[in-house]
Amino acid sequence: MTIGASRTVIDLGAVAFEARERQLAELGALRASVFRYASGVAAVRIANADGEIVVLPYHGQQIWDATFYGRRLTMRSVFDEPVASTEFLRNYGAFLVHCGASAMGNVGPNDKHAPHGELPNAAYEAARLVLGSDDAGAYVEVSGKHVQRVAFGLHYEFEPVLRVRERGGRIELDLTVTNRRSKPMELMYLAHVNFRPVDGARLVDAVPNTPEHFRVRTHMPGYRLADQSYHDLMARFQDDPASHRTIVAGRRIDPELVAGMDYPAGADGWAHTLQLLPDGTADFISHRPSELDKGVRWMSRNGDEDALGPFLPATAEADGREAELAKGNVKFIAPGGTFRTRLAFGALTTDEAATMAGEIAALAR
Repeated sequence: MTIGASRTVIDLGAVAFEARERQLAELGALRASVFRYASGVAAVRIANADGEIVVLPYHGQQIWDATFYGRRLTMRSVFDEPVASTEFLRNYGAFLVHCGASAMGNVGPNDKHAPHGELPNAAYEAARLVLGSDDAGAYVEVSGKHVQRVAFGLHYEFEPVLRVRERGGRIELDLTVTNRRSKPMELMYLAHVNFRPVDGARLVDAVPNTPEHFRVRTHMPGYRLADQSYHDLMARFQDDPASHRTIVAGRRIDPELVAGMDYPAGADGWAHTLQLLPDGTADFISHRPSELDKGVRWMSRNGDEDALGPFLPATAEADGREAELAKGNVKFIAPGGTFRTRLAFGALTTDEAATMAGEIAALAR
């Protein structure tokens, strides 16, 4: 289908997802095609002039993969393709995973929720493709709705919208969570955006390099199995947060670095994080601290998984429901109320990276 600039909506429930990929629609330099992985998971590929993303419209609305400017952005994992599993670690390797919404984070000793909650591999009742244009130009969106119902407990709707423009490596995400029950809903949400770390890159943000603003987590049970060099490295990062900012070739981080961070916002309400590559290009994530006021930096480099969450914006840190409830980090949505937030992430050219780095430097003064 080729369309003009007017907004066109395609119900993906009426589309056949087959092993052979086929183009579904185009708008200017934008292309949308559909296919089904050998595992049975349906996928939509959205390509623009500079790259592409692969979205799983009915499986968590994950972005499984992202490539821009000839470089794959997605973390390395042991999974070659998505798996039709509801277990968090049995389908792990996507570029974006939604976490929450009734609980998220690691499972603490008194928690009953699954790792990172019910959203990561949730089944979506509806999904659609939208092609249109606005003041910023032409775009393609993938959106969907997941309804979570638990008798005497939960009833909410989770609706993400992913958007790609004709040019550039920027991915836009708008999402809403609506509480359909007649009592307040506990809300925990985290955007798990998983880049591939690049040796020699630097992590750039406006968070002060102090232990108060960069809090390394060392208390999860799995950490006890790590060797002494890991514990020494985490102690160094905690004492001297600036020492973690360079991605050092061969520096093993096993099992993971997890650190809570406190972000200031610019005059426009946005905060930015860069993985600034040696060639001057960058990966980035931008969030609004007024909406997602918590979050963590995450990194794992263990020889099999190679992953970097420069910042995972969230409503809470990642210690699990009971721990975050005790910290006062669990939000509430009123009966019939809606929580909304916006994010942007992806890849930047050298000029775009320099501009964003300048904005961060101005805010960090």
